[in-house]
Amino acid sequence: MQVGLQPLLNDIHIDAGQTNTQRQLSLGVRAIAAQQEADLPLNLCLVLDHSGSMNGRPLKTVKQAALDLVDRLSPSDRLSVVAFDHRAKVIVPNQPVENPDVIKRRIERLEPDGGTAIDKGMQLGIEEAGKGRKDAISQLFVLTDGENEHGSNERCLKFSQLALEYNMTVNSLGFGAHWNQDVLEQIADYAGGTLTYIEEPDQAQAAFQQLLHRAQSVGLTNAHLCIDLDSNVRLADLKPVAQVAPETVELNVQWEGQRAIVRLGDLMSEERIVLVNLYLAQLPPGSHQIASVSVRYDDPASGQTDLLSETIPVTVESQAKYRPHTNPAVLGAILALAKYRQTQIAETKLQQGDTAGAATMLQTAAKTALQLGDHSAATVLQRSATQLQSDGKLSEADRKKTRIVSKTVLRSD
Repeated sequence: MQVGLQPLLNDIHIDAGQTNTQRQLSLGVRAIAAQQEADLPLNLCLVLDHSGSMNGRPLKTVKQAALDLVDRLSPSDRLSVVAFDHRAKVIVPNQPVENPDVIKRRIERLEPDGGTAIDKGMQLGIEEAGKGRKDAISQLFVLTDGENEHGSNERCLKFSQLALEYNMTVNSLGFGAHWNQDVLEQIADYAGGTLTYIEEPDQAQAAFQQLLHRAQSVGLTNAHLCIDLDSNVRLADLKPVAQVAPETVELNVQWEGQRAIVRLGDLMSEERIVLVNLYLAQLPPGSHQIASVSVRYDDPASGQTDLLSETIPVTVESQAKYRPHTNPAVLGAILALAKYRQTQIAETKLQQGDTAGAATMLQTAAKTALQLGDHSAATVLQRSATQLQSDGKLSEADRKKTRIVSKTVLRSD
């Protein structure tokens, strides 16, 4: 298993007469498997809300989605299931999927009860997943339909950070319209996972299968992007690094001496696109290396850790007579990040009571989505803007749809 790393600048030419130049560096990162390499074993823990509000069709469809997922696992995979209401309990202890019928019978016995304490479910889920994480891809699917009224949101985020330290990815699934989108998004973002919105019960099966497919495509883990900058180059002061695909997430930067380190987590066959905002000091005419990039990672298949990929230089051409040389792919990444940040501004304005300002920003985000070719997102964003202009508010379902489409590209063509 190898790392694929492709750096691209939005414009490889700069004006030699400019004292300061801004450039966006797109970094495509993915795991590349050799033809003979088999899929890595998966260590999966389902953390399922079975509180009273899940009674009836919601819990029935979630259980069916879990049963279907069991059928898609191989005997070399490991599975555990934790159920929570205002308490948490282990339904299926961490074990190889060698007897799926026994596992499925335990899931089928799950009944609705009690309130909601997501943090207790996460704590027990991490404990169970920890029993099978050696030389495997460890993932948690945390599903809830409600607010964390019997738990602590702060503890949820601490457990998400703990999962990160244990090299576990946490994916959150919001079921229905009454879950806290800020908390579930942060749970996923902190631990390198993704947030999924299950608006209707019938969507649960597809959501589980999509997350499982993503987990099964992981080839390398604990990946960190290493960026070494030339002395004439610096990162932007505010939010300098963000992932824009497969979903948009603001990323934190840590420093090891002069090297910027950004944690990516799991590397899949699907490419991650990371956008880095750079400022370049004035450079004389000619070719200049402004940075070099590499990836530090673990390879569960071989049991090796702290491996380092090939180091790739990033160069620009400083020109006395500047001629733009733009890259359309990087411009698409810039638009994806703009769509997300414009929607974030709209949410902030709405929280501050500035309904008109929020509607205007959502209209701007809708136009950005159209530039990106993301017609599905443009439709949702414009509909939310129109709703704000007519009613002065958004439903919980509309808020969640708006957040989800701001983070992902949902192409309709």
